[in-house]
Amino acid sequence: MKKLILILPLLSLFLGGCFWEEEKKRESITKGWSPKTFFNQAKEQVSAGSMDKAIELFEQLQAAYPGSKYALQSKLEIAYALYKSEDYDPAIERLNSYIKLYPNHFSTPYAYYLRGVVSEDKSRSILDDYITDNAQRDVNSVRDAFNYYLALIDKFPKTEYTEEAKTRLIVLRNILSRHELFVAIYYTKKGANIAAINRSKYIIEKYPNTPSVPAALHLMAHNYDIIKAPILAKDARRVLKQSYPLYTPHYSLEN
Repeated sequence: MKKLILILPLLSLFLGGCFWEEEKKRESITKGWSPKTFFNQAKEQVSAGSMDKAIELFEQLQAAYPGSKYALQSKLEIAYALYKSEDYDPAIERLNSYIKLYPNHFSTPYAYYLRGVVSEDKSRSILDDYITDNAQRDVNSVRDAFNYYLALIDKFPKTEYTEEAKTRLIVLRNILSRHELFVAIYYTKKGANIAAINRSKYIIEKYPNTPSVPAALHLMAHNYDIIKAPILAKDARRVLKQSYPLYTPHYSLEN
């Protein structure tokens, strides 16, 4: 009994010491800030364009207050900060992780939407509005964005992000169909006429009602002429005239 009496104070002292050490450790991480203060400070860094500092603060918030609502929101904020820093792949990885961990959380539709935005911007160039066309580059990230938006619409059809996603799908379909048209033109220039015809058919079947369809019909007829298939060429021109009577070629087959 005496031994037990002696052990209890020592145990209390030990536990008290451990608690004190934990509090000191916590104090060193939190700087005395509440979760809300931490979050607001990090958001200020985002507004100032200091993404690295913002990410550091968001991660400290998660370490100090892992169970708080601000810690959960900070996961999405980090993904956004990475996106703004043009660290596209890490941003998508964070969003994929969030979606996997919180598949039905009220903020998850935003994660789906942001994932599409990140993938879409990954293929862009600042010159696209003036000189270049992202449809002429690798469009894998555009396809990813398209599928991410589709997943959002399928999983959360009635959220505030869904209508915007539907609008973005139209833009992305046009980019993808235009990419296929560039490929068909390239094959035509190289004399790969059957491949060009097949690409043109793919545009018509996969991306109907996009601006590239009349050009695909026109290009298809041209390639049918080259391979001596006049009936097929005539049929392609008939469909083109009936469906797009005002169409005039806007592409060039010159190198």
